Amino acid sequence: MSIWDKLKAELIDIIEWTDESRNTMVWRFPRYQNEIKYGAQLTVRESQVAVFVNEGQIADVFQPGRYTLQTQNMPILTTLKGWKYGFDSPFKAEVYFVNTKNFTDQKWGTKNPIMMRDQEFGPIRLRAFGSFALKVKDAGKFIKEITGTQGHFTTEEVAEQLRNLILTRFTDAVGESKIPALDLAANYDELSRIVTDKIGTEFSDYGLELTKFLIENISLPPEVEQALDKRSSMGILGNLNAYTQFQAANALESAANNPGGVGSDMMGLGVGLSMAQQMTQALNNANSHQAQAPNLNQGPPPIPNANIQYFVAVNGQQQGPFNLQAIDQMVKQGQLTRDMLVWKQGMPNWIKAGEVGDLTNILGAMPPPLPPQ
Repeated sequence: MSIWDKLKAELIDIIEWTDESRNTMVWRFPRYQNEIKYGAQLTVRESQVAVFVNEGQIADVFQPGRYTLQTQNMPILTTLKGWKYGFDSPFKAEVYFVNTKNFTDQKWGTKNPIMMRDQEFGPIRLRAFGSFALKVKDAGKFIKEITGTQGHFTTEEVAEQLRNLILTRFTDAVGESKIPALDLAANYDELSRIVTDKIGTEFSDYGLELTKFLIENISLPPEVEQALDKRSSMGILGNLNAYTQFQAANALESAANNPGGVGSDMMGLGVGLSMAQQMTQALNNANSHQAQAPNLNQGPPPIPNANIQYFVAVNGQQQGPFNLQAIDQMVKQGQLTRDMLVWKQGMPNWIKAGEVGDLTNILGAMPPPLPPQ
């Protein structure tokens, strides 16, 4: 330090800190040889605390306000220095400003999956992440336990240690709660309170206070999520037979609106319907066998007439073939009327659907056309 800097420091008698950062927790006031003049002005702003340290020992702590440094408002330092009747010469002491505001949006998350035993899935792995907020509660203890003699201390320097502490207590809380994995999302608040209670005393040992702990997400491994998606999809589909009919009706409507691509679309639709019907029949047979015990004295059930298939003329284009089940769905959707032409193998010509015996019962539920006005 130059002579001018030394003289300039001697002339300065105002001790204060204007924090321009967002993450500084402790800042040491710079003075030449730590000398402070008698009667110096100390300004401590809101959300700050000033801590005087004498030869490594915590002395007086000043809350927000403006002070004239004298014997009366420095009782501990006066005792340490042996001042009985005041002092006139500069004295040596380190002044640390501690930021007591809330440090929000501190992130935490699992580096590795958490192993736990679930009631429904058995052993599974979970990942979790969230945020927390903290503040300095005891400035003297925080300097003594964490910062030491550092002149500048930020949240990043203590965040890693705090995150490890949070993850340990969070893992313990999730394991002890016995909450099923699918119900964890409905219990974020409860888990947050449990973790806050567990960590509160340990933060206090460092002079800190955990003011907020939030769980943003707890997720399952990708393979478990895929299995859940499949299960949910089956639950949404419900009746596979009704779903197949619905898909067939939609495909027929799309084909009617796009005559140019009817041939290939309807060929694919016919193949898809045939496969879907075979799957549906197999599922229905399996469910029937589970619901009723087999009777060995009874012969096999009659084979349904599933080979009857009709072609339908739509906008002058041939579509099909469709079995009776698909045609029934087409009638219900209003896509097949009595006057539309149909044909099946063995018929010499195309005839109106209302004149075909196989389709009479299906078209019987359809009202006749309205008379002309």
